[in-house]
Amino acid sequence: MNTLSRRSMLKASGIAAGASTFSLTSLAAVKKSSYKPEFSLNMSTIMGQKLGYIREIEIAAAAGFRSCEIWMPTLEAYLKSGGTLSEARKRADDLGMKIQNAIGFAQWIVDDEKVRAQGIEQMKREMDMLAQLGCPRTAAPPMGATKEAGLDLHKAAERYRVILELGAQMGVKPILEMWGHSKNLSKVSEVLFVAAEAGHPDARLLLDVFHIYKGESSVDALHIVGPDAVEVFHVNDYVKSIAPGQITDADRIYAGDGEAPIAQILKTLQPEVISLELFNKTLYTQDPLTVAKNGLAKMQRILL
Repeated sequence: MNTLSRRSMLKASGIAAGASTFSLTSLAAVKKSSYKPEFSLNMSTIMGQKLGYIREIEIAAAAGFRSCEIWMPTLEAYLKSGGTLSEARKRADDLGMKIQNAIGFAQWIVDDEKVRAQGIEQMKREMDMLAQLGCPRTAAPPMGATKEAGLDLHKAAERYRVILELGAQMGVKPILEMWGHSKNLSKVSEVLFVAAEAGHPDARLLLDVFHIYKGESSVDALHIVGPDAVEVFHVNDYVKSIAPGQITDADRIYAGDGEAPIAQILKTLQPEVISLELFNKTLYTQDPLTVAKNGLAKMQRILL
């Protein structure tokens, strides 16, 4: 028998074949794939219409979504107005809607010990509500640590582990969110370090097409993240004529309408849920059902 060459051994092990997928950049890369994520609507996309919690869920369902991400301030406003968690859960269940994740802003990561303790208590209270809604995840962004650089990432990892352990008790997984505009945790390399250093089996990342561009992370390095690290991923688009340093959340556009390498990103990460997250003021002036329907159609088109 001839000795296998190193290249043949790599091919036999699947390493070369796997590595070749990282360079795929066209829509055909996703179209030819068997990858079929769950489509979700992040309620930021229609929050400008000020519909309220229940109506947002109804609009998402009417548009054809079966998954969504809610915002904690909107849920709390609903509860303050007399709504209940049991009613909210029943309405979602009746509509066949799965609440995949919640967007909250607890300051769990900050250096100030008192503020951090308050942030952890806030997250505990929010996790309790989410567990009652049947929501399995909550975003954990670097809230409160965005304006000044210098956050110790080792300490950030310790703090992330604290809320991971809390989440394991509460039944709601905190997913570490990257913010491209932040002075800390603005790059994939930074959130990846914090999540790995936390040393917890539930550690996951919440990444975003816009924030990858805003924080100037390399799309070509996303394969380092790993296949199970991202369960929920935010999709949107942008035009490169607006530089990372100048682009804002309001400049986000429908997925597929810009120049972002969405297909390459999805091919590499293959998240379970892709969620449309926009803050476009022009869309806020339009009929929310039309906005949601258009958003879903454009997301589906990427994967057809």
